[in-house]
Amino acid sequence: MATLHPERKLTIIAKDPGLRLGANGPMVFAQVDVPAEILKPGPTGYRIKVVDYNATERRAYAARQRYQIGDTLLDPFAPAEGEALTDRDYQSRLVANPNFHAQNCYAIAMRTLGIFERALGRRVGWSSGGHQLHIAPHAFAIANAFYSEPDRALMFGYFFDGRNNPVFTALSHDVVAHETTHAILDGLRTRYTEPSGPDQAAFHEGFADIVAILSIFSLPEVVAAGLGAAAKLPGRGEPLVFISADKVTGDAIRKSILLGIGAEIGMVSGAGRGALRQSVKIDPSTDILDGPDMAEPHNRGEIVVAAITRAFVELWTARISHLGTFGSRGYNLSAVVDEGAKAAAQLLQMSIRAIDYCPPTDLDFGQFLASLLTADRELVPDDSRFGYRALVRKSFADFGIVPPAGQTDAEGCWPLFATSDELRYSRSNAEALTRDVDECFRFLWENQDALGITERGYTQVVSLDSSLRIDPDGIPFRETICQYVQRGHFFGSELKAICKVDPLPEGFTTKSSVDLFGGGVVVFDQYGRVKYHIANGLIDGEHQKRRLEYLRDTGQLRVQRDDERNRFANLHLARMGG
Repeated sequence: MATLHPERKLTIIAKDPGLRLGANGPMVFAQVDVPAEILKPGPTGYRIKVVDYNATERRAYAARQRYQIGDTLLDPFAPAEGEALTDRDYQSRLVANPNFHAQNCYAIAMRTLGIFERALGRRVGWSSGGHQLHIAPHAFAIANAFYSEPDRALMFGYFFDGRNNPVFTALSHDVVAHETTHAILDGLRTRYTEPSGPDQAAFHEGFADIVAILSIFSLPEVVAAGLGAAAKLPGRGEPLVFISADKVTGDAIRKSILLGIGAEIGMVSGAGRGALRQSVKIDPSTDILDGPDMAEPHNRGEIVVAAITRAFVELWTARISHLGTFGSRGYNLSAVVDEGAKAAAQLLQMSIRAIDYCPPTDLDFGQFLASLLTADRELVPDDSRFGYRALVRKSFADFGIVPPAGQTDAEGCWPLFATSDELRYSRSNAEALTRDVDECFRFLWENQDALGITERGYTQVVSLDSSLRIDPDGIPFRETICQYVQRGHFFGSELKAICKVDPLPEGFTTKSSVDLFGGGVVVFDQYGRVKYHIANGLIDGEHQKRRLEYLRDTGQLRVQRDDERNRFANLHLARMGG
């Protein structure tokens, strides 16, 4: 019987076509691990379906790849015998082949999905409810790429530089990972694409950049090239390769291509301005989020990226300093790359696991920070060696982002559910409670008072996910995440009487009517007992007043009078460049 491997290798362009081995050297290609599956031409698998149709040219590209013979898994774009990933003729052949563009998108998207599923300890679904996400590598002749929620698809455009050479967004690891993260996050927290406060749309953009940037550090050849050690990648040439100390200072790392997004696209479309975004270069300021340009989601989202990446640089340089140098020859390059991979993986996993502890509606940056700190403390209680949590908290504070006042403990984490003794478990089936949404809703219904869930709005359990993670000691760590949302239609008089919003926001009267949203996550431990309840309450007046004022001021709320129905205008996120 043939051995069925859990992973396979596929060739991609690593990081970005703008990353070169030397000033005028070849691009950096890599063979990455992705989950093994029966893979049809396209490529099409059980989670990703590539549909290579060019709407501008009204042309479909035939899929000619072959990915397996029997049980033997193939990489149709692996170097032929006598070729290397760095050969220019080989690279030119692949870049000119639209089928390679399709594989590049598929492999990076599946790799990104795998990172999420390993961090969360479970399968992750798309928001559409379908099994497959569509990818169009050459969707249109526009310098843009985006996640289209209605189409259940990632759309990648292309454009031409000053010499009429095509530039494909589908060939940038940064862009593909960024857009894939939008799709994954939409599946985890569907309501984060709805109109809310200033942070929620910005978070979608910032979080996608965090994943795109940190996920690349698991590819040693990319990190080495990004540090300027292009001539000798780890494991090649000499048994021990060195890198000078001046190339791994905090300033040098912040200026490198490693912490930017879309280098080639930025250079071509922005008159040589460099990467599309390089948030790590933003100078910290505690009032930066109050600036007039911070209303734009990409700009605001960059602040979260800046906080994470600056913390990463400090962690990496601290770990490098513990290595010691080989005199004037500098550091062991392989050890430097390995320390960067460890720091990036830890911060990336912290960021992804944080989503399970984020409320499902109206997220703000402070809540994400509290969720990030909580998620890490749950899995790694002892943070004394490198102080990840303390450093991350300080980095966020430098940009004016702090855990919610009065809602978190001294370490900035969400507190454990304080009144667990008041909860009724006797009317719930213990086994079904963490598997069946109806059983979970019954538990919430029976415990509304203890959990502080109002019956004033319509309540729905939208997901119930069981996670299995492994702590640093190798011990399985089990949790079940119940996500519920609430919606209620309120008149201004009810805002005053029930939500205690007094005075009403300017422009509202007692006869105005609006829809309010709320919801939370209930985290069950391995015994089915409530560990955390993290929520934005439906009748939390202070929270709802801030939200309504923001929507009113940004033109995303239409207040109706008397007996007219109120509705929120659907805001389709403007993802130009993201």
